[in-house]
Amino acid sequence: MELPFPIAEPPEPEQAEAARKLFAGPVEFLKGVVAMPGLPPADRIEVCFAGRSNVGKSSLINALTGRKAIARASNTPGRTQEINFFTLGDERYLVDLPGYGFANAPVAVVEKWQRLLKQYLSGRPTLRRAFVLIDARHGIKAVDEEIMSLLDSAAVTFQVVLTKADKINATTLEKTLAQTRKRLQNHTAAFPELILTSSEKGDGIPTLRATIAALI
Repeated sequence: MELPFPIAEPPEPEQAEAARKLFAGPVEFLKGVVAMPGLPPADRIEVCFAGRSNVGKSSLINALTGRKAIARASNTPGRTQEINFFTLGDERYLVDLPGYGFANAPVAVVEKWQRLLKQYLSGRPTLRRAFVLIDARHGIKAVDEEIMSLLDSAAVTFQVVLTKADKINATTLEKTLAQTRKRLQNHTAAFPELILTSSEKGDGIPTLRATIAALI
């Protein structure tokens, strides 16, 4: 019997190359947004990356774009304090959302981030998919479930991307996959494939690039 939420297959060579060229082309930081009126015009499709603080969002965006510091990586949880927009070619935005959950910041600041995050996810008409990043070492936590439920209610399709998959052995990975699949069955907006990645080793990066390139 086929498993629910299988791991996405690698793209065909021509798809992988087209996606590689897209991400090797112009990718520019556009702006950081701290309130909804600051959002750029909804004039192109966009995908966003959400995840707990220190899950590896910045490192993943850097790996996708082949740039070392287009999204500033940091070992300090909660360093991303705004919604960061990047242009991908002429037709797409990549959006780096504030890390949710624990953050090394005052409570009032964290609460402001969370409000902005929820407003964005609930009201952005050009948002085609949210990629919810889950640390493969830890699996889905309660705070991840909150974001997934918000995406369910907003009818925004989301796809789980497991990060840091190279940091654990095969047995631990299977446990994480089983837990993730079980949790996702409760979420109506969950896209029915998982993507396994390692930003350090490049695992899964072509698959994620091709997935984004195919969204029109």
